[in-house]
Amino acid sequence: MHILVIRLSAMGDVAMAAPVIIEALNQNPELEITFLSKKPFQNFFPESERLHFESFDTKNVHKGFFGIYKKFKELHSKYTFSAVADFHNVLRSKVLSGMFKATGVPVYTIDKGRQEKKKLTQKENKQLQPLEHSSERYAQVLRDCEVQFNFSHTTRKAYLSKAEPVLKLNKWNVGVAPFAQHEGKAYPFDKMKKVIKDLSHDKTVSIFLFGGGQKETELLKRLEGENVFSMAGKFSLKEELAQISNLDVMLSMDSANMHMASLYGVKTVSVWGATHYFAGFIGIGQNTSDVVEISPKKLTCRPCSVFGNKPCFRKDYACLNQIKEAQVTEKIIAALNR
Repeated sequence: MHILVIRLSAMGDVAMAAPVIIEALNQNPELEITFLSKKPFQNFFPESERLHFESFDTKNVHKGFFGIYKKFKELHSKYTFSAVADFHNVLRSKVLSGMFKATGVPVYTIDKGRQEKKKLTQKENKQLQPLEHSSERYAQVLRDCEVQFNFSHTTRKAYLSKAEPVLKLNKWNVGVAPFAQHEGKAYPFDKMKKVIKDLSHDKTVSIFLFGGGQKETELLKRLEGENVFSMAGKFSLKEELAQISNLDVMLSMDSANMHMASLYGVKTVSVWGATHYFAGFIGIGQNTSDVVEISPKKLTCRPCSVFGNKPCFRKDYACLNQIKEAQVTEKIIAALNR
């Protein structure tokens, strides 16, 4: 059995899908999987004779209908697939899946639970209850393809092996990823600076800062000190993952860094603002006791968004601004001591 799995983006979602793929292969020796995504995300997967990674360049080579068709022809001539598992369910993946379907290959598509998530985040009459974890939704698509395997998103384990760190380690090593794609998920930077400063007072702790983009790189560079090191703009994704694999704790937003740390079984303290882990995006194996948030019982507008991309109802992002720096620091120290 050979399955084509399509998940073209985003980084965090691919990092969440990787453990599902790894478990499926581990439990099915006859299974072969080709994973189609952006080239840098190949770093989220181990080397295996039964796991092939195919890159998809949405901005250049595979842009538009003819770019998708070009990739279809390439894959169709190179492999014989038993089924296509569409982990993405967007226009690009639907078009590509449709091309395979036209050749007689069965296609199975993820149910993203959009209506459930809408009820979770609606302004009035929220239905505040845990939804199915995203990794379980991925696993179900493979089961639809007749792959039988067990997967638990609640068990913390290392799916990838530790790599040699690119920066020197200390007694305790904490990663901090203070940014997120949307404002509704990013803890205010001035408050984060206070958290980093408080942690750095202990010289047995080394703090490694993660971020991307010119603006973020500049901001993190200003925070460097005796035991505070910025990795932004200096290292490749592979090298950043090597450093993450050696951390004792990662502090992140509801963002890709939480999922990258989870690949290595690294404990993650996560800050949640406009979003909520009930939507199914907490890191695989991460404990909800390591979540930092203002309870929806105290701030009833939470959660107001699945992805943090909606404007704040209150205009003040109280969901993030009301989180005290000490709350974050205490969670990190508790995680280190556990």
